[in-house]
Formats: sequence, structure tokens, C-alpha cells
Amino acid sequence: MKTQVAIIGSGPSGLLLGHLLRAAGIDCIILERQTRDYVESRIRAGVLETVTTDLMKQLGVDARMNAEGLIEEGFNLADGERLIRIDITRLTGKHVTVYGQTELTRDLIAAAPDRGLEIVFEAKDVALHDLEGSPSVSYSKDGIEHRIACDFVAGCDGFHGPSRKAIPAHLVREYEREYPFGWLGILADVPPCHPELIYSNGPRGFALASMRSATRSRYYIQVPLTEKVEDWPEDRLWDELALRFDPISERGVTRGPALEMSIAPLRSYVFETMRHGRLFLAGDSAHIVPPTGAKGLNLAASDVAYLSDALIAHYRGGDESGLAAYEKKALARIWKAERFSWYLTKLMHRFPEDGAFEHRMQFAELDYVASSEAMQTVIAENYVGLPL
Repeated sequence: MKTQVAIIGSGPSGLLLGHLLRAAGIDCIILERQTRDYVESRIRAGVLETVTTDLMKQLGVDARMNAEGLIEEGFNLADGERLIRIDITRLTGKHVTVYGQTELTRDLIAAAPDRGLEIVFEAKDVALHDLEGSPSVSYSKDGIEHRIACDFVAGCDGFHGPSRKAIPAHLVREYEREYPFGWLGILADVPPCHPELIYSNGPRGFALASMRSATRSRYYIQVPLTEKVEDWPEDRLWDELALRFDPISERGVTRGPALEMSIAPLRSYVFETMRHGRLFLAGDSAHIVPPTGAKGLNLAASDVAYLSDALIAHYRGGDESGLAAYEKKALARIWKAERFSWYLTKLMHRFPEDGAFEHRMQFAELDYVASSEAMQTVIAENYVGLPL
């Protein structure tokens, strides 16, 4: 088999890149180690910046997103007693769209056949070869070995995929901060407690009230890494959420059966070696952000915007400048998004090593945010997404 670009991974970054390349007439194949059902059922983020929604519109796969997505013109920070509303539309002229990553993924997969985008699901034992010469990708499917010769490989296969691991150790530049807590989340078909997201740092610690639609809610609380989901029966979690959000939300917490419960650890991670020979990394294979601030999927989209432009310029006119500049351009935006996610995480969570002084600093910062339009503007600009 031969193609122009072999894409590893069918998450949002791989799917968006594949669609953008096919729209420009560039051949590509996506290899995915999981089943289609697994990929389409993964519960992930749901707040989309305009960089992401603009790509969906450009590709013509935004009909369901436009019909079902919620336009959010603001969000809230809380100190346990009051809501500090960040009016992102008034401050920036932009908004964000609440539309689940699961739904976005389904839309892109459903549109793939009509656009000539081939996705090979259950591609096992994926390996990358000769990345500095004539690259190829091997995999097995139904017990049969396959190899794809290509011009370029796009590693969109997430933190645990093979692409990043194919880069020689002596070339690696990586930075990591692991946080001493995780997020316990519950997804349920109940109306949200508030019209807009609430990030709360109250006396009982961090909690987030968010939504996926007008009838589906997503809640999180901060828990130690030693906690297990089994430690939290649904009633216990709903009780805790009610204590934190009933006093400050518009509607109060509505209870319902959990569709999903899980605990996710938090980390900040940047793998700066985003290019090696003819391999380019995009999305979670190159960076992880804490979910505070909703940057993960949107950073993947900005990587793909840069990389697709560079590849299209290469094939249309032999212009190599975009490929040469990809890593530097992507990293400039990645580090700013990492900074914002790190800032919100530090501001809104209780760290085990912190004492009374650090807690007072958090509340002083929140009080400053509440009284300063300039500070609210800084937060709003970062929340809606910095320009490409």
C-alpha cells in the first residue's frame, strides 16, 4: 500500500487532519488500534474554541454541532460564596460552543466515507520505519501483516501511542508536571445546575459544574490520587455536589443515574520534539494539559490547522517553509495554553502542600479578578482561545 500521509490515531486531531488533507486532494489513511465503537464512545471534553468550530465549518461537517451545540458567552469562577462571571463575549467579541468531543468524533467518522477518507480500525502493532528516509508504517489486521509506504507520518495517536516513542531518545525535549490529585467525574442525563460553567474553589475544595447539552450534565470534584471510583457511591457524590453547588447555582443540582463515572489524573506535559525527519506530532502525542480551562481538544485543533496548511503548501507548490516552521509555531501556542491551564489549576485547586497562606493568596487573586475588568479580559482572551 502507498499513500501520501499516513495518520496514526483517529481522535479529533487525526480525523480533522485527514478531512483537511482529503479536501485538498491529498491522499491519506488513518490507522486506529481501537474499534470504531470504542472510539465513538470515549467520554472526553466538550468546550470548543472558535478555532475548532471554524475547522468543522470549513469542512462542512458542522450541521449537527450547529443544531445541538450550546453557545456560551461566559463562565464563572467561584470562591464558595459568590460567582465571578467572566463575560467572554463582551470582553472579546467571541464565544465558545459546548458540544461533546464524543459527538464531534462521531460526526467526523460518519463523514469520512463520502470524502474518500479511509480509516482502518483495529490496526494492531503499529510501528513506524525509516522516518529520516523513505517512511513507512506497518500494522497487523485480522492476523495479516500490512505495510504502508508514505511521504509523511502524522502522529495523532495520543500520549500512549507509538509515534512519540519512535523518536530517538537523544533528540527528546520534554517537560512534565504531575499534580497530586485527580478529578472524579460523573456524567448524567439531568439538566445543568447553572446556565454556564462554574469552576469553584470553596471550603470543600475544587469542583466543576459543566454540561454537554441542556439535558446532560458533567460534574467533577477534586480527589486524592489514592481514591477509587468504588469509594464513591453515586449518592455520596451527588450529596457532595449539592453541598458545593446548591448555594451558588441558579437551579441547584438535579440527581440522576450515572451514565459514566471515572477518576482522571491531572498533568501538564509538553514534548517539544514535534518533528523528526518526516514524522510530525499533533495533539495529545505532543502535549497534555489539565482539563481546567478546556484546552486539550482545542490545542489539537490548532496543531492540525498549522500542520494541514504546511502539508498542503508542500504538495501544491513545493513550499517547505510551513513544514520547517511547524514545530516552532505550534509550540508558541501550546506553551501559552499550558500556562493558562496551569494558572487556573493553581488558582482553583487545594494542593496538599499548601497551607493557610496559599489559600489566602487564592482568595485574594479571585477577589482581584472580581474587581478588575483588565484581569477578566486576560482570562476571557485565553478561555476563548488565542489567535492562530
